[in-house]
Amino acid sequence: MLAGHAPRTSLVVASLAVAALALAGCDSGSDTKSAPAGGPSVIAPGKPGEAAETLSAKEADERRSDDDTPNAADLAYARMMITHHTQALRMTELAPDRAESGAVRRIAGRIAAAQGPEIATMKSWLKAHDGAGAGTGTGHDHADMPGMATKAQLAELRAADGRAFDRLFLRLMISHHDGATTMATDVKAQGNNIQIEEMADDVIAQQTSEISRMRAMS
Repeated sequence: MLAGHAPRTSLVVASLAVAALALAGCDSGSDTKSAPAGGPSVIAPGKPGEAAETLSAKEADERRSDDDTPNAADLAYARMMITHHTQALRMTELAPDRAESGAVRRIAGRIAAAQGPEIATMKSWLKAHDGAGAGTGTGHDHADMPGMATKAQLAELRAADGRAFDRLFLRLMISHHDGATTMATDVKAQGNNIQIEEMADDVIAQQTSEISRMRAMS
């Protein structure tokens, strides 16, 4: 009986060996296919009408370096930020005659010196990417943009003087800067253009620093 069982035992062992080899082959192929390529996956927003894609970090970097064509988020950011910065300049223009604090006048001067050239840069960018600069208007109501002062608040600021002006200017400008950094953070996540991303980085770095200075003055 032992001799009679030998062929069957050999057949079982052989079958198990083949199955093990097959599983090893599958595991090997599966590991290669699922190995992360350059880090965690990244969700890449699709173009209008297209679904988002899941890319490896390396693929996302390559995609961005290959094509930084502005998308709707980039264009909207440039248009809105021009309007946003323009309001900030109108607020800073009041400081030399109405502020009591030298520190407030200085921070207002710093804001104007930075945001004036940024407006020119964004207008130039729009001219290059949006049909000869057509429509630098935002297409958005001011209330849609975070941090924008209302007409009533601007009228109150124009009527204020001395310490009352200083306090109101700082309060409104801190809120204004908070709104700008929110917009810049959003476009970094949603946009596609390298130059817009760099401008957004500058806004975040500079206005975050200025917010800290103004809070220390408040």
